[in-house]
Amino acid sequence: MFQKITALTLAALLATTGVAQASDKYTLDLPPPNGPYKVGTTALHLKDPARQDPWNPALRRELMVSVYYPASDTRGRVVAPQFTPGAAESFGAFDTVYLHPQLPQGKVDWGATKTHSYLDAPAQRTKRPIIFYTPGGAEPRTLGSGIAEDLASRGFVVVTMDHTGEASEVEFPDGVRPIQLPPDPAEFPQTIRKSLDTRVADTKFVLDQLELLAGGSNPDVDGKPLPANLNRAVDMRRVGMYGHSLGGGAAVKATYEDPRIDATVSMESYLSYWPAPQGQPREIFPVAQEGTQRPLLLLTSERGQDDDMRSDWSHLLASGQARRVHYDDAAHYVFTDYGPMAQQLHRAGLMTTEGTAALVGTTDYTRAIRKTIADFFTCALR
Repeated sequence: MFQKITALTLAALLATTGVAQASDKYTLDLPPPNGPYKVGTTALHLKDPARQDPWNPALRRELMVSVYYPASDTRGRVVAPQFTPGAAESFGAFDTVYLHPQLPQGKVDWGATKTHSYLDAPAQRTKRPIIFYTPGGAEPRTLGSGIAEDLASRGFVVVTMDHTGEASEVEFPDGVRPIQLPPDPAEFPQTIRKSLDTRVADTKFVLDQLELLAGGSNPDVDGKPLPANLNRAVDMRRVGMYGHSLGGGAAVKATYEDPRIDATVSMESYLSYWPAPQGQPREIFPVAQEGTQRPLLLLTSERGQDDDMRSDWSHLLASGQARRVHYDDAAHYVFTDYGPMAQQLHRAGLMTTEGTAALVGTTDYTRAIRKTIADFFTCALR
């Protein structure tokens, strides 16, 4: 779902959002990772001097990414929050109102949710496969924290990306940048095309920056000190990618275009520029027609598919070039942190049964989805 919100509008929302004391609000818990390793995490501020920002051409393209990795020592380290403070405030004011109104408004302390990853902990020296994550349309990278740290606990390095201007909020060192998409519904097909193409370009750029990191350079534009041994943990010879919704389509498209990516998981996406402009046929991605020799997994939910999505994937699935895992009694956002979060909020009486079912479904698939993705990448990248 895409909306537009300016910085001024966001400021007004923040100013008028009901302010309850943090102690009066509900605190969520992310399920712990299932692998044997402790997890470290760090955020990187990346800037592409060669590229204009497509949503704000006055700026060069800047991104925030999080890196999750097996940690060698977590003693004395602070556990990372799911949201940075500014992102949490924006999320409560915007996402719960405009993107997912099934969520409770003003009743959850979004900034209090902790991950199970330790800020800037030293990395293990062992070279690890690296996996990139791109979230759903208008969604922040933070809502993919659970799968990312679970993969890291199983021995992968994971990079989660925010796509500035399209994500609902991105907190940079100098503040939060809100979503900047055009509000006119007639522009939606063009917005989708631009978003997909921008995400593919972002992915290629972040791959370049991680190659610099693996070579011993610091890609952070501010020169932020990196966790010890992080460069030694990155194996750019084994690269995977996964994405949800719009991000799933971008992940498959990026894999088709960039030979550095070896394997892909799409969590319920089209393989086309969907929807098509009025009166025009839908433009299918070449990979959906030509096929692929690289491992490809599609995850689907009972409530999240439609005929266009089934058509997009029909050739790859029928030919055996892609494998599918389907989840009954599930909805589209079950593949994100909303899966376990919505179930907790429902048990606490803060989400209705109908709202929970519409957002994530009625069955908690957190462990099953994590295991499916981890097993796929373990087989494909090792």
